[in-house]
This record gives sequence, structure tokens and C-alpha cells, in this order.
Amino acid sequence: MSIPFITRTKMARKLGAEAAQRAEDKANSDMPGFSERALEHIQKEMLAAGRDARVRGEDLVNSAKFAGIRPAEDRAFGPVFQKAIREGLIEPVGFAPRTKGHGTSGGRVYGWGRALA
Repeated sequence: MSIPFITRTKMARKLGAEAAQRAEDKANSDMPGFSERALEHIQKEMLAAGRDARVRGEDLVNSAKFAGIRPAEDRAFGPVFQKAIREGLIEPVGFAPRTKGHGTSGGRVYGWGRALA
């Protein structure tokens, strides 16, 4: 018996969301305030880049790590990016080639969100 595609897709998304939450929880346990610091960093970097700037997500992650916001697992940034989108700090505007990962699809590019405009 095969599992319908939509069911497999929902299961994969659920498992991915759970794994991201575990990574963020661990980052906050290892480095109290990780999520808040990372979110503030994204906001600061987007404001510094300017209204018309387009910034790759990987560049935001790399600059956060350079600023000392270094979780054990980069996937901990995923929920932070989701929150930044929900709060209107960033808005996905496209895709760019990835510099990390092997055989991965394009990374997201972000512009100013409605809260920054």
C-alpha cells in the first residue's frame, strides 16, 4: 500500500518543523537569548542594507555568526527567519545559488518587510 503524496508532504513538513524547533531549543539552551539576538541581528542588518537591498539568507546567517551568534547547528536559524517573516522584518523576494550544502536547492533572498517600510 502506498501513502498518498499529500500525506507524505505533510509528514515531511511536520518532521522538518519539529527538527527546526529542537535545533532552536538547543541553541537557546546553550546560548540563552539566541533567538532574540538572532532576530535583532537580522533587523539591524536589513536596516543597514537599505530599503531596496536584497540580502541572501546565508549572508545574514554568516554575519550573525561573525557577530558571535553561533549556535551548534545552523538549522537553529530557520525558526528565527520564520519569525522575522511573520513579524514583517523581512520578506522573501527570490532565490540565489547556495554556497553551503551539497546538492541543495537555491537559498532565499530577502528584502525589507512591511514592519521596516
